[in-house]
Amino acid sequence: MDIQLIADHEYQALTTLDLYDSPACERLATQCAANRHLRYCSSLPSNLSLPTAFPVRLCEDDYPAWLAAVDLPKLTITDTPYQPILHGRRAVVDRLPLVVAFTETAMASPNYYRWGGTVAPNYDCSGLIQAAFSSAGIWLPRDAYQQEAFVSAIEFNQLQIGDLVFFGPSAKATHVGLYVGNERYIHSSGKDMGRNGIGIDQLSAVDNVISHRYRSQLRGAGRVMASYVGHLSSTTPLESNCQ
Repeated sequence: MDIQLIADHEYQALTTLDLYDSPACERLATQCAANRHLRYCSSLPSNLSLPTAFPVRLCEDDYPAWLAAVDLPKLTITDTPYQPILHGRRAVVDRLPLVVAFTETAMASPNYYRWGGTVAPNYDCSGLIQAAFSSAGIWLPRDAYQQEAFVSAIEFNQLQIGDLVFFGPSAKATHVGLYVGNERYIHSSGKDMGRNGIGIDQLSAVDNVISHRYRSQLRGAGRVMASYVGHLSSTTPLESNCQ
């Protein structure tokens, strides 16, 4: 079935989609798991024939990206627009065991660090965190710096299982992990830091080389107080681009 995208209309993924950070579709920005919702958020000029990519925005986290034209057949227009469900802190706490279990299962499966990865088995750092919480019905923003801005900041001596720990320079968070207790956190780590996939490291200064490298970049911690509901609804018009 051929799909012709219409601006501001909502579509649903029939299977996992790779979404990109530019219309060249050369670098992965994020992924859209099957059944997620997205909107086409631009009206392309009528004289532009056979575009190679379309600007879209994922509904669950408002994330902008580019969909390759060859993947249009993997979409279907939806009759049921996405409606976010607000879960407060009590619901988050009740579901944290599921979140932790998701990351542990992901770690036990063969995997590698994939920039932009949000779908099993290969994740980037914030993709793993988002996928873990969404598996329990709690949506978070996509990137580490967005997740840091979304959670409630806490001191390190207040850390509880299920809190997030953030790493990076003073400008913004560039890495995130899930605290699992006893000074340990689970995260998807790249090859440049000594691992290529999901593992558990320690916040305290230890002999573990990877833990030591991340420890030097530790910048803060936060607690998920609610699910992300975003600023879009089925009746809110999108801007004419995906910036």
